[in-house]
Amino acid sequence: MLELTAHIEVVPADLTLDTSLLEQVVTQVLNDEGQTGTWEIGIRITNDQELQELNRQYRGIDRPTDVLSFGEYEDDDDDFIVPDGVYDDDEFDDPEADEAAYLGDLAISYERVLAQAQEYAHSSRRELCYLVAHGTLHLLGYDHETDEEREDMRQREEKALQTLGITREAEPFV
Repeated sequence: MLELTAHIEVVPADLTLDTSLLEQVVTQVLNDEGQTGTWEIGIRITNDQELQELNRQYRGIDRPTDVLSFGEYEDDDDDFIVPDGVYDDDEFDDPEADEAAYLGDLAISYERVLAQAQEYAHSSRRELCYLVAHGTLHLLGYDHETDEEREDMRQREEKALQTLGITREAEPFV
């Protein structure tokens, strides 16, 4: 059994989103990856300016990006790790454990969501869900540095979205 608490903050004051859908995407990715237990994630929907600042600060790249993932525990190579002694093996996957495993945080530029939805000819709803799935996979340790890794991530992203019925059809954002 899997339980998720998602702390979702939508910064653009005039933007209304179905945040429960974003939580469903994270839950689906975790389920697809065979995760159980109690999890927490933070998701911040913001703008290009904030993503550019974060990208510059944490990656040394001075331009906006669509999604950034900040794992709770990362090593110098940005690989997801759980330090020794933080969770014992039984507690980490135990849905009855008192503490949730904090997966990490995602920051997403809604301006990039809109631009990429138009570029890829699908809805902004789908693009936002895709970026949540993509970022969640990064938090679980997946990357796309090679063609093989990129294809593996893409298959995992698409599986989660298709399971939820979030297709590439161009539909209005709800």
